[in-house]
Amino acid sequence: MSMKQVTGSVLAAAASCLVWGVSSAQAADLGGNCCADLEERIAELESTTARKGNRKVSLTISGWVNEAVFFWDDGRESNTYVGTNALEQSRIKFAGEAKISEGWSAGYTLELGILGGDSKSFDEKLPSGAADKANSIAVRKANWFIKSKELGKVTVGQEGTATYHLLDDADGANTRNYSDAEAAAVALGGFHIVNNATGNYVGTTKWTDIMGGFNNATPGQSGRRNVVRYDTPTFANFTATAAWGEDDMWDLALTYKGDVGDFKLVGKVGYGESTDPKANKGNCADRGNGDCQWWGAAGTIMHAPTGLYVYGGYGEQTLDLKAADAGLDDSSTTWFVQAGIERKFFPLGKTTVFGEYRHDDVGVSKAGNSSDLDFWAAGVVQNIENAAMDLYVIYRHAEGDYVNTANTSIGLADWDMLMTGARIQF
Repeated sequence: MSMKQVTGSVLAAAASCLVWGVSSAQAADLGGNCCADLEERIAELESTTARKGNRKVSLTISGWVNEAVFFWDDGRESNTYVGTNALEQSRIKFAGEAKISEGWSAGYTLELGILGGDSKSFDEKLPSGAADKANSIAVRKANWFIKSKELGKVTVGQEGTATYHLLDDADGANTRNYSDAEAAAVALGGFHIVNNATGNYVGTTKWTDIMGGFNNATPGQSGRRNVVRYDTPTFANFTATAAWGEDDMWDLALTYKGDVGDFKLVGKVGYGESTDPKANKGNCADRGNGDCQWWGAAGTIMHAPTGLYVYGGYGEQTLDLKAADAGLDDSSTTWFVQAGIERKFFPLGKTTVFGEYRHDDVGVSKAGNSSDLDFWAAGVVQNIENAAMDLYVIYRHAEGDYVNTANTSIGLADWDMLMTGARIQF
């Protein structure tokens, strides 16, 4: 007997008993049409319900939509674009898990990134930019795992490495998805630099071409790769992570999350190496031989009663230079600090008000021999608890100078952006 038949029979029996208790005469008048109607309603309900391939492995669908309006001025031109906030793009995630035995389970993650208009492709000519990733879908994660309560978790497939979002995930405030460590670099998108002295664009050189780091132009952290990853069980609020994969990379990280008195603490530190020139984008591949090393450390301390907090960190990347660039600076660093307050001033949800500063001291980059860059930002994030939604308004500013590959120093026109949008989760 099918599940539908069993369900229909049970409901029909229950309905018959109820009606019989009220009036046997009325029950006789109902005949068989009552049960047929229930069967039809159940069949209709089943046809509109998400189904699983089997009843052993769970299926959870989640994700969010993150869209915004961007007002920008690059020192020569200005405009307004609408698109997907690429810092944490819109996405949909399928995840599940099944119990193998006591203390053991297996599961999977499949996550797709969705871009309406990719803000990381924005430039001064078009909102789609030269890269033009508008209206696209990409695989962010595709992996399976086996987990033991006592021994930890092993993941195989496309997943974040041990130092993936190392600096970003140390953000313990609700700025994590809107203004973390790499937010300044992501906001620059594909915009080209303007020579402050002439007011003209410097060829096709972009801001991110004169920055360090192979993951969103932020030294000190890696990205999502095809790896084998191991996470230890949490012990005394510490978790260790190791990953290896691609051709070849490996990294290690240590995470702390806990409370000390009235203070909430988050801290991360990690180190990695890679010899994969395809995965190592940015200066590591363009000016190096594909071999680079990186490390970073970051953390947040928040005073729970008042909501006052400080989040900051440091990241560094070193690359093995090509023979033609021997003697140049092979190291790029970034350091940043964000301070603010996060409290429930209104019944809607917590409000986060913050200001931040980031400084990049860049050695050899894709388009330069050195760069000295400063980034400022300030904003407000308002959580709406009943809608699982965050509204945000953030102002960003970039300035600096760099030495090009011909050893000529060029001052840059200031770059400014005001973004306002929302992220709603499901």
